[in-house]
Amino acid sequence: MLSDIDICLTTPLKNIRDIAEQAGLQHNEHQPLGLYKSKVSLTLLERLADQPDGKLVIVTAITPTPLGEGKTVTTVGLAQGLVKINHSAMACIRQPSMGPVFGVKGGAAGGGYSQVAPMEQLNLHLTGDIHAVTAAHNLASAAIDARLYHEQREGLEVFEARSGLKALDIDPNRIVWRRVLDHNDRALRMITVGKNEPGKTINGYEREDGFDISAASELMAILALANDLQDLRKRIGRIVLAYNHQGMPLTADDFNVAGAMTVTMKDSIEPTLMQTLEGVPTLIHAGPFANIAHGNSSIIADKIALKLSDFVVTEGGFGSDMGFEKACNIKVKASNKKPDCAVIVATLRGLKANSGLYDLELGTALPDSIFNENQDALIAGFENLKWHINNVKQYQVPTVVAINRFPQDSDRELDALKQMIIKFDPSVGVEISEAFDQGGEGTTQLAHAIVNACQDERDFKPLYYPEQSLEEKLMSVAEAGYGASSITLSPLAKQQLAEFNKHGYSGLSVCLAKTPLSISTEAHIKGAPTQFDVPVRELKLCAGAGYIYALCGNVMTMPGLPDRPAFMSLDIDDEGSIIGLN
Repeated sequence: MLSDIDICLTTPLKNIRDIAEQAGLQHNEHQPLGLYKSKVSLTLLERLADQPDGKLVIVTAITPTPLGEGKTVTTVGLAQGLVKINHSAMACIRQPSMGPVFGVKGGAAGGGYSQVAPMEQLNLHLTGDIHAVTAAHNLASAAIDARLYHEQREGLEVFEARSGLKALDIDPNRIVWRRVLDHNDRALRMITVGKNEPGKTINGYEREDGFDISAASELMAILALANDLQDLRKRIGRIVLAYNHQGMPLTADDFNVAGAMTVTMKDSIEPTLMQTLEGVPTLIHAGPFANIAHGNSSIIADKIALKLSDFVVTEGGFGSDMGFEKACNIKVKASNKKPDCAVIVATLRGLKANSGLYDLELGTALPDSIFNENQDALIAGFENLKWHINNVKQYQVPTVVAINRFPQDSDRELDALKQMIIKFDPSVGVEISEAFDQGGEGTTQLAHAIVNACQDERDFKPLYYPEQSLEEKLMSVAEAGYGASSITLSPLAKQQLAEFNKHGYSGLSVCLAKTPLSISTEAHIKGAPTQFDVPVRELKLCAGAGYIYALCGNVMTMPGLPDRPAFMSLDIDDEGSIIGLN
């Protein structure tokens, strides 16, 4: 079979103007950027305000292997399959970060015959939205250190007299806004800024700082959760960048930088329209990771797509304990739109990996033996799928399992897995998806199952409600969301929690950052663990995004590169085409 990029390069694509017209956009509601991508104006929401919404389908998964289980392939393939059975459909996916593209996973355009195209444009910069987030974020960092420098070099009173601004009296030990970069670079996790030659302060005042990856920026979370440009501006203004010496929070508005940050991100509020290999309109917007943020495509993209189509297929990052949980408890609150159906992607290799019988490490290839028939491993790993089915159902969302078929998979094992699912819960739909090899034709049965599931109206039930305390919300996610027996806050986390309550932030949601490779906070614990503790080492306030961000276990907000990163395979051929991108 051809590589993903070769399939993409040899598939004829439509002009983006034709895709926009097919989707229902008027010519003045989008701005083409070349032949195959276009920025979509939010003005169309005014025109379509009275148009009823379509059905929202969110694709989630079992606990994945380090290389993923094919959620994006399934998302794209399902959208194509829905069109094959004569429904209008759109897909909404996140913009890939260059960290994973150049690191372990490679691109995030889908694969095989279920891709968003051109995949090389999607995976490499696209329309620059992530760079806008990076620039706006680092503008705030520059504003903090500049203000600190000018207030400290002559004293607060002289600063106020000279500038006409009220001194913020920044505590340099309580600056909570780290810098960001859209690459995996472990060497930047801890740095020192403001270093000077002896006896000088011209470069600022020395302090400890660090970098996160851009997908972990609160601005990225805000971009995905904002309802419009004005909401984006208000949320950016509420971001807490630092604290003063009296322990009071200092916001982006206090630094007078929120307006400029919003201006920097003005064009990024508009989703980018692209197409699948079968010409299905697809909106690309925002790129928060689900292990260190809320991990879902934007509310704005969903709103636009829901007005234009019968079915909108989107995805939450990693397993249902990650992106799906955060979609239900963070995104639904911000959008007031619940999912009408959930698809759980499962694979034979993924379930066997969750059996605990294989030695798997992040950044290493899966062993060939995982594709051999192994009934014991499949039965042991099925516990993980059972957990994810029960997890999704507790939100009262109709559920369908999509068994994503790989070329090496055994028909006998696929049939056995299907029967195991039916026996475990007859109310859950299950179909084998061949989206990778066959595109939309390989997902028509799955598409029929989705249409049927969306007719099942249920009363959506989140894990917690705004009026509950932050402690109760954290416990709800850990115990009801993960099945943990307890949650343990470090002394630092307890201190931070008390401070957030003191400053009036108790009504915010919670966003737990943990490993995606286990339901627990320990990547090596596979299957469906119970009686485990969730250790919270630190809490971070994301007042603009609307949640408290809890760092659990040893999760990192700046990934590192493996010994053989994906960028080693990338190059340009003699015709100037990109090769080696998957």
